[in-house]
Formats: sequence, C-alpha cells, structure tokens
Amino acid sequence: MGIIWTIIIGFVAGIIAKFIMPGSNEPSGFIMTTILGIVGAFVASYLGQALGWYAPGEGAGLIGAVVGAIIVLFIWGLIASRRRA
Repeated sequence: MGIIWTIIIGFVAGIIAKFIMPGSNEPSGFIMTTILGIVGAFVASYLGQALGWYAPGEGAGLIGAVVGAIIVLFIWGLIASRRRA
C-alpha cells in the first residue's frame, strides 16, 4: 500500500508544484505532471528516510512530496534551458 499511496500523493503534489512554479521550460501535459509529482514524492521519501525524518518504509506526506516535486521541476528547468542554448 505504501507505493500506491506515494503515487497518489505524488500525482496531487505534481499538480500543486506546477501551480507554484509555472514557467516555459517546465514540462506540460497531464502525464508529465503526474510523472513529475510521482518522482518528487519518491525523492522526498528517500531524502526524508536518509535524514531520519521518516521511518524506514514510511513515505513522504503531501508537503514533503510537493517540495520534492518542486526540486525535480527546478532540475528539469535547468536541464531544459541548457538544451535550448
């Protein structure tokens, strides 16, 4: 159930992150937003477990997943801007 919950939270986090950080270099579309949020949720879960904020096997909550999605979105923007230059 933990992975399914992370995917659901990641979906919502991706949508929230797109509203917080809109821009021209960010991915658009429903599927990319969903993938962005899911990756962000997994990044937040991994970092939270590595830093001791979450117990092993415990996933990030909505706020942690949004922060993770914003980090992934920021990195995506850096990579996309270098490709265009």
